[in-house]
Formats: sequence, structure tokens, C-alpha cells
Amino acid sequence: MPLLKLDNGCLAYGHVPLLDAAAFQLDAGERVALIGRNGTGKSSLLAALAGPITHRPLDDGTLWTQPGLKLGYVPQEPPFDPGLTVFQAVVAGMGATARLLAEYHEVSHRMAEAEADHDALLARMEALQHEMEALGVWAYEARAEQVIARFGLDADARVGTLSGGQKKRLALAQALAVAPDALLLDEPTNHLDIAAIEWLEDFLLESGVTLLFVTHDRRFLDRLATRVVELDRGKLASYPGSFAAYQERKAQELADEAKAAARADKLLKEEEVWIRQGVEARRTRAVFRVQRLDRLRAERAARRERIGNVKLQLDAGDKSGQVVAELQHVNKSFGDKQVVRDFSTRILRGDRIGIIGPNGAGKTTLLRLILGELIPDSGTVKRGTKLEVAYFDQFRTQLDPEATLADVISPGSDWVEIAGARKHVVGYLGDFLFAPQRARSPVKSLSGGERNRLLLARLFARPANVLVLDEPTNDLDIETLDLLEDLLQDYPGTVFLVSHDRAFLDAIVTQTIAAEGDGTWHEYAGGYSDWAAYQAGRKEAAAQKSALTERQAPPPQKSTPKPKTDKLSWKEQRELEALPDRIAALEAEQQALTARLEDPALYDKPQDAQVVAARLAAIEDELLGLLERWETLEARQAATTS
Repeated sequence: MPLLKLDNGCLAYGHVPLLDAAAFQLDAGERVALIGRNGTGKSSLLAALAGPITHRPLDDGTLWTQPGLKLGYVPQEPPFDPGLTVFQAVVAGMGATARLLAEYHEVSHRMAEAEADHDALLARMEALQHEMEALGVWAYEARAEQVIARFGLDADARVGTLSGGQKKRLALAQALAVAPDALLLDEPTNHLDIAAIEWLEDFLLESGVTLLFVTHDRRFLDRLATRVVELDRGKLASYPGSFAAYQERKAQELADEAKAAARADKLLKEEEVWIRQGVEARRTRAVFRVQRLDRLRAERAARRERIGNVKLQLDAGDKSGQVVAELQHVNKSFGDKQVVRDFSTRILRGDRIGIIGPNGAGKTTLLRLILGELIPDSGTVKRGTKLEVAYFDQFRTQLDPEATLADVISPGSDWVEIAGARKHVVGYLGDFLFAPQRARSPVKSLSGGERNRLLLARLFARPANVLVLDEPTNDLDIETLDLLEDLLQDYPGTVFLVSHDRAFLDAIVTQTIAAEGDGTWHEYAGGYSDWAAYQAGRKEAAAQKSALTERQAPPPQKSTPKPKTDKLSWKEQRELEALPDRIAALEAEQQALTARLEDPALYDKPQDAQVVAARLAAIEDELLGLLERWETLEARQAATTS
């Protein structure tokens, strides 16, 4: 049964229609992914479908919603009053009950203050309780407190003090607090770290809520979507099944469309040649051909071409030195918080490093230490020679909102030089899908995805042998992400990548530096999936060891006189004598494997690096067990000889 239905929807900004007689239906229980290129109108469509909340009408067409339907809507950048508390912001979406809940929450807190007028507050609380009971508001309060706790938020914190990730959680909490029948999410993974994204995936799957969501995160899309809807040139096309199934079907459709367009263009060209030669006689066939030519011209003029792909080209410049950076026992703190604790690493030319960790772990701080932009509290940082660094900033602080697009790319000049070739700035912007007339538009007129494209254009307009990409995937469409992946895979320089996009990390990086908590960072071979598999294996091994220890633990002893200590058996004596040699052999193997991991050639075959890393982890566990066994046997031997 449909929850909402759009018929003949039309919406336009300027001369290009975003929706052109579009049709859409959302059924109960579906999880629909809305995809499309940047600027095609996905966010506008979502806001129009959330009309009862956003009050954004369509230019034409009808939007039907099931009577009594409760919608939850989370935009890309949720607007919140920074002065509100988290609790007030969550209940703000509950309509008439919001005022009562917010006031009740405030009165409850004021009563805890010693200097408060308790008699007046108690009277007001009693009045509020009666009013809330009459309207059945208590269930809403319980729901609000439940979602606040589930999203790990402080109900009394001011919205203005929250980070970007916390504000995204707050927006999700606000939408879910009304127990919606359908949830509309616009880029819900932006500003969330990987752990939060995986938690959100699990939560949405377990909740069973009907979903319509826009995302560029391919893992998120693959796991959640039961249907894919594409917005392309004002039309909506539905593709049941997974994103992979959509890709196969869409590729065939585009190929068929290209063939049909080529046939039509060929026929139009032939008819244009014929009409220029003149009509020899006013026969019926000649009249028909003239009419057909008019129709072909009209069809060609009305055809909306699919948006092209970004043309990415990157100049790696001169080679840097073999060693890009070397850190030895680096520590960095801010106040009482230790962000980096005793971290050492050696980064070589051509390494592609992924940096992962929860929001606030210090990923950007670690990057700045590696690049020499921050001085460590202790330890040493040595930077390599001939480094030309290009930095992609997740907050886009390099973009002046008042500057024009052309000035951002080439200040004071109409030309840019890419890999030795000179190109006009308007043509270069065209490679990044900016129309010529927009070259003099201000940056503030761009959408989030367009600003990221502009920042990439600025980044690639200068030679660089070290690329630092801090959350480059936010707001980019899937096609551009695929092209960026291909470019970085062939890039001969060094790449530092901070990202929450798991598929992007797996496609690019060869090594991962991960936050382990309390300022500790460890380096692993491979991408995100390799790191996740290693962590899962380590947890499983720890659980098995704990279970084995519990099974082998002796039953609790009664309070009896201490028995006489047994001597070591002949077998245990031989084991004790052999332990030093076994430990020495393992330590020698450990040193050899560590040296292999420092060899850049090993990472030409990532699977070999994974095998070496896994063996190192196994040696570490084995050494720990042997040392514990040695200590136990020596203690028993000492007790019997004393």
C-alpha cells in the first residue's frame, strides 16, 4: 500500500527543469535509494516530498500522502537554534506537544537548583502534569528520552556546542522521536565516522521503518536499498533490487539510448543534406520528408543530454625524496587530552595511507604532525625533500564564498597550466562540469557537491607529489567518486586519505593508520576491510582464549592447609630448558618479518603484506604465552628448591 505518491511532478530553478512530469510512489516497508548526479535535484525532490514539514511546494503536479501519515525528514544541513538544548531540539518536531515537553523538562531542572522558587515551580509542574495527562504527552517524552539515549547525546547540552557528527545524530533523533511511518534522509552519513555509520545501518535495518534516502556511500546503499530510483534529466526511473543490479541495467539502457540518438542524428543529417539540394517536385513524398525534417529538428532541440563526466587530470610534478616523513616516538596533547601517544612510522614515496578513527580522535592533528604543520610535544618528525603538497580540506576553508569560480582556480589570470599544457580557465572549469556562464559566479552560489568539485579543480590545477585528502567524498556523486578512484590508483605520488567511505578506502589505500583509543595509533597493511578483518580476528582470538582459560581454571578451593608444592616433572624440566631457545627463534622471526613490512616492494602484492601482518600478530600472541609459561615453571622450580 502506498504511503505517498507523486504524479506529474514539475519543479524548476532557472531555465532547467529539475523535475519534468516526474512520477514516484513509496510503499510501506520499502527502503528506496534516490541517486543521481550532483545538481540534478535530489535534495529538492526530497524536500518537496516532505512538503508537510518543509512547506516547499511543487511548481506543478500532485503529491498524495496517506491520511495521518507521520513523516520524518533529515536534510543535509539540519537547521537548529544553537541556543536550544538537545532535548528541546528533539521535541521541537512534535507539534503541539513540543511546548509542554520542553517546559516540563526545564521546570524539572530548575527545581534542582538551590536558589529556585520551589513553591512556584511545584505549582507550575502540577499544572503541566495535568495538561500533559489530558493530551497523552507522557508517551512522547519517553520516546524523546529513548532516542536521545540511543544516539548517545546529552539531553542538556546546547546545540551550539555540538560537533558536525553530533548535529547529524541530533537531526536523526528528532526525526525518529515522532515514531515516523516513513523516514526521508538526505546524505545521512555525512559528518559521521565509520563506527557511527555502521551503527546507523544496523539501527535502520532493525527498526523496519520505511526509507527514502539520498547517499553517495556505496556500502551504505548496497546494504540498505531494496530499490534504486534514479533522477536523470528531470525523470525518475525505478530499478528493483540492489545497486549492483541497477548498474548492470543502467549501463545497457545508456548503450541503447546512445545507439538510438546516433541513428536519429544520422537521419537528421541526411535529411538536412536533401533539403539543401532543393525539392525537385511537389510530390506527396517530398511534402512528407519536409514534415519529417521539421519533426526531427524539434526532437533534437528538445533532447536533454545526460550530464557528462568530470575530466580529472593530475600533475604529479617532480618526484619527492624516497622518504616522505619519519616520525619517532611522537607525542601531542591539547590540555589534558593526549591526541597522539608515542607514535612512530616511516612513510615512503608512493605510499597510499588511510587514516581512520572516530570523530574527535585526532585524525587531522596526526596529518598536520606528519606534514610538519604542528610541532610535537616530544619526539621527532623528519620531513622528506622536494615535497609539493596539495591539501583537500573537508571544511572547504580554502574557498572564499565571495570569490568567483575563475578566481579560485587561477587568481589574476585567465589561464592554468596542467602537466605542461596551457588551458583557458573557462575550459578547465568545463572539465569539472561548470558551464561557461558560471565561471564568474560566486562560490556561495554553489551546492555542497559543486563546492567539492571546485575544490578538486583547484587542487588539481597545481603540480603536487603529495596529496592530502581530508574527507573528499562528502557530497560527490557516485560517478565522480569512481573517476576519482581511478585517478588516485594511477597516481605515482604519495596519498594521505581521511575518509569514512569504506569502499573508497578499500579502493585506494595500501596501509591504514587507525586510532586505538587514548591517543594510541597503530599501522596496518591493506585498506579498511583488511583492518576490520584483523580487528574481528583479534577479538575472536581474545574471546576464545578467555573461554579456554575459564574452562581450564581449577574449581574454587576450600579453606584447607596449603599443600606442599610439587616438584617439576621430568617433562616440565625439559620444557623449561627448551623455552629460551624457542623464544629466541620466535623473536628472530619477528624481527625478520618486521623488516619485510618496512620494505615498500612488499606492498606491490597486498595479499603478501596481509600474510606477513597476520603472522606477526600470531607470533606476538605465542611469545606472550611462552613467557607466561616460563614464569610459571621458574616460580615452581624456585619454590621447591627454597
